[in-house]
Amino acid sequence: MNVILLGAPGAGKGTQAVRLAEKYNIPHISTGDIFRSNIKGQTPIGMVAKSYIDKGQLVPDEVTIQIVKERLEKEDCKNGYLLDGFPRTVSQAEALDTFSKVEAVVNVDVPLGKLLKRITGRRVCAKCGESYHVDYLNGSTTCAKCGAELIQRADDNEETVGARLEVYQKSTAPLIEYYENKGVLLTVDGDGDIEKVFNSICEKLG
Repeated sequence: MNVILLGAPGAGKGTQAVRLAEKYNIPHISTGDIFRSNIKGQTPIGMVAKSYIDKGQLVPDEVTIQIVKERLEKEDCKNGYLLDGFPRTVSQAEALDTFSKVEAVVNVDVPLGKLLKRITGRRVCAKCGESYHVDYLNGSTTCAKCGAELIQRADDNEETVGARLEVYQKSTAPLIEYYENKGVLLTVDGDGDIEKVFNSICEKLG
């Protein structure tokens, strides 16, 4: 099963993707994770990606498409995959169609105000990457998993988040129409708890 997860920043795609990949036994491929590991390792492509991400802009298509294509050609994708964070534009979707057949596109739909609150309140463990929200931390600044410091990602401040959501609306929202026209779009209400959203997605995927 070749599945794409769509949704604005903060819609909870990453959380759902991990669970779905486990349930359907397919690899979870997150372009965000690929870029972050390259940024951490200070690779040339990572530095290029960082300059765009820090400003809340999208990484250029040719860079992203090549990274995804190479990843989908690996052995673990032969029975399917779950793409999270790609494609983000219609041109990326068209490029993907040239080397892979997409069978289902899940759109996790969350109201704009909720997205802003979710993202600006997000805190991430500097060591293990575990994600938290200030509403549930009770003032704690350390990771419950490994005890390391919790930080706010550079691109999670209100100004950058606003820019990211604007970029999303302009370039990614047309994807919904693109996949709707192809008859593979499944829209799910993402404004609920993790379990409820997960069950809704599984019902739609069958």
